[in-house]
Amino acid sequence: MLRMSTLFLRTLRDDPSDASVASHRLLVRAGYVRPIAAGIFSWLPLGVIVLRNVERIVREEMDRAGFQQVHFPALLPKDPYEESGRWDEYGPTLFRLKDRKGADYLLGPTHEEMFTLMVKGEYSSYRDLPLHIYQIQTKYRDEARPRSGIIRGREFVMKDSYSFDLDDAGLEVSYQKHRLAYISTFDRLGLKYNIVSAMAGAMGGSKSEEFLAPCPTGEDTYVLCKKCGYAANVEAMTTVVKNKDLETPPAIEVLDTPNTPTIETLVEVMNKKYNANIGAADTLKNVLLLADGEPICILVPGDREVDLKRVEANLPGVKEIRLFEDEDFAKRKEFVKGYVGPQDAKKFGIKLYADPRITVGSHWITGANIKDRHARYVTHGRDFQVDGFVEAAEVREGDACPNCETPVVIDRAIEIGHIFQLGRKYAEALKLTVLDAAGKSRTVTMGSYGIGVTRAVAAIAEQNHDEIGLVWPKEIAPALVHIVATGKDERPFEVAESIAIELENKGITVLFDDRKEASPGVKFKDAELIGNPMLVIVGKSLADGNVEVRDRKSGSKEEVPVGSVVSQLINLLK
Repeated sequence: MLRMSTLFLRTLRDDPSDASVASHRLLVRAGYVRPIAAGIFSWLPLGVIVLRNVERIVREEMDRAGFQQVHFPALLPKDPYEESGRWDEYGPTLFRLKDRKGADYLLGPTHEEMFTLMVKGEYSSYRDLPLHIYQIQTKYRDEARPRSGIIRGREFVMKDSYSFDLDDAGLEVSYQKHRLAYISTFDRLGLKYNIVSAMAGAMGGSKSEEFLAPCPTGEDTYVLCKKCGYAANVEAMTTVVKNKDLETPPAIEVLDTPNTPTIETLVEVMNKKYNANIGAADTLKNVLLLADGEPICILVPGDREVDLKRVEANLPGVKEIRLFEDEDFAKRKEFVKGYVGPQDAKKFGIKLYADPRITVGSHWITGANIKDRHARYVTHGRDFQVDGFVEAAEVREGDACPNCETPVVIDRAIEIGHIFQLGRKYAEALKLTVLDAAGKSRTVTMGSYGIGVTRAVAAIAEQNHDEIGLVWPKEIAPALVHIVATGKDERPFEVAESIAIELENKGITVLFDDRKEASPGVKFKDAELIGNPMLVIVGKSLADGNVEVRDRKSGSKEEVPVGSVVSQLINLLK
């Protein structure tokens, strides 16, 4: 039994100054976690219980699906990650260190290489497959902007599992098996979620889906079609482009457009000075980026912004991108800030990538690569060629669903799970093979499946709170029943303890507020902030032989005779 008189707990009256989301604010105030550095948190007893409850549910569902648990160290050698290419691919996100002998190590951000090598060391025949193994372990990523409490930290707990199959058909079976296990897991955690198409990113592989918990303050944005059910992360959203029969436009015409470094000023001058009758969508925006140190140009319609996350996710092999800054323009004088156009890309030796909306044959008003000059009738295919198409423009509410062309809606969410069909990327890099039935060596096909355990805690808190505190689902709460004894006499405390003991004997966990120095008001506020499902108050109504039972979620209250309160709570908790 947890007793408030001895529990290592201190609740806070005020919100932490740096808390921007409810889970961060409430988990700190209610004494579940404490920040110790940017993106790094300590867990207090109540927080550990909640975290372990989430871990337990994840483990039970993984085991029920037939997966087997293993465990790897967090401190890992460089060599396997160098063989897979991720020592460099991960870039600054990787925590790197050297031991006393100068050997390179890293703190594991994820463990594909370790799982691959473990199976390579143990198995060599197709008869050993399929195999599904998992771990629940702490990961480390040097996030550039750790934020939102435990939603995006630099140290976090994650469940990662991996499937090993002989071929792609086997991988599809394993993938669906994990998908069903995830559905069962998140259902038990009491989370609302959507399953959306996603990008594999640095993980590699083909098919990929995210499990997203809708939340107004979530850091992930996804689209949803209410007609056909299509759902995708914005990075994976594909653009519907309708090909039009386009007439060949006149030759490029360079125009005098003084003081027009922005789309807005350009449109104004074109309409006033040249009677062009255009909007921003008729102009071509040329966005200069540095991709792994090399300049590239992204072309999008002028009425759209470039989404850097989409660009990074859809440009294969690129590890890091950023916008051109003033110092970059100073180094490359040929790029005239505010007046860049694609027609001189070959001369400048720069790669061009176009959003799918920049169709071949379309013509645009764009920069002339001369200060205070723009060009019109600049035509894709005639005046410039692109090195590739890339989903680059921001996704908007009302964009066409790629399946049925119905306008999509946009929502925000927290990513709580991600599943990938990795294929043979890591097996090939680390030479994981088995002999098939004919004695021929075959490269194993892999899948990767992650659940953010600490993120799940935050997502549950985000979806289960009100203006006064947390409201934990039954399987997650630190205790099912929070008993508060009030008054100066001994009897309320004795009755409360007897109820607590009887509940514990029935297998129902209890948090007993047995503090005698705390006022009833303080006790009630703490109980509401902590957020256990049921609250029992032993106080004034005891004179009539009753106690008060409150349901934290619904707010309902009722007077219950002392002798029947345990059976009543058991029924309510069912």
